[in-house]
Amino acid sequence: MEKQYFFSPGKLLLTSEYFALDGAKALAIPTRLGQELSAESIEDGRSYIYWETYREGRPWLKAWIDYANMKVLETNRDNASEFILKIFHFLKYLASKKLITDTSYRLISHIEFPENFGWGSSSTLINNLSKWAEVDAFVLNDLTLGGSGYDIGVAQEATPILYTRTANEKIVEKISYAPRFKNELLFVHLNRKQDSREGINMYRSKDRSSDLISYFSNLTDQILKENTDLEKFSFLMQKHEEKMSQFLNIPPIKEKFFKNAPSFFKSLGAWGGDFVLTTKFRDYESYFFDNGYPVFFSYRDIISS
Repeated sequence: MEKQYFFSPGKLLLTSEYFALDGAKALAIPTRLGQELSAESIEDGRSYIYWETYREGRPWLKAWIDYANMKVLETNRDNASEFILKIFHFLKYLASKKLITDTSYRLISHIEFPENFGWGSSSTLINNLSKWAEVDAFVLNDLTLGGSGYDIGVAQEATPILYTRTANEKIVEKISYAPRFKNELLFVHLNRKQDSREGINMYRSKDRSSDLISYFSNLTDQILKENTDLEKFSFLMQKHEEKMSQFLNIPPIKEKFFKNAPSFFKSLGAWGGDFVLTTKFRDYESYFFDNGYPVFFSYRDIISS
């Protein structure tokens, strides 16, 4: 069988982090870098998966999986291989036609971004494997990762999206999002990778109201519409950060790390780690280098839109 190729972009969530789990409208955008999967079948009379993962071009994971008996036969990374095995377990459960014959597969995954960036190593993998196995990526994500599913929406559409999760469906609206001031925006890496599951558990331990969900949905709409005036956009992002800080009872990122910077700072994704959104200001390069944050990108450097 001819080799197949699949690609899913990474993601950044600009609004409604956490509250997207309860139906708040969220604005999310794709990154230029993502994850590629190549797949080919091997007629060897076995039911094996020969798996390889490369991260930024370097070997990271090798695993030999017996998918008929659902066990890892050999690997260099136990936890990562067990997660791969879990995905294949549910692929079989979802009746993928790829896993019902005495056929082996060589699957090679290439992740283009560093492990601590938080751009969606797992969600891009799940989306690629869903396309290969011809199953619903949202269902597979619910079974394996959980979460709101916005990252699957971004991976599938490869465009900016508005995402709303309801009790019965995931609503993905493809949008054009390229504010006039986008070249003034900056994404700064905190190098404090957060555990998304821990963040979700913390969020779910708190009382949420329909008013709060509506607040963040309305704020998302306002932020989306404010695509010409950077000052107004900054004000809205600051409002978002302050409201989320009050709810989580966690100090805002600016208060913790960037008190003297002349700009807003908006947390993205799990609070306290990965990337924050801000704007360029005078001598911003020196400021971030001097304060221990040497990894930062302009909008056009990393965003695919």
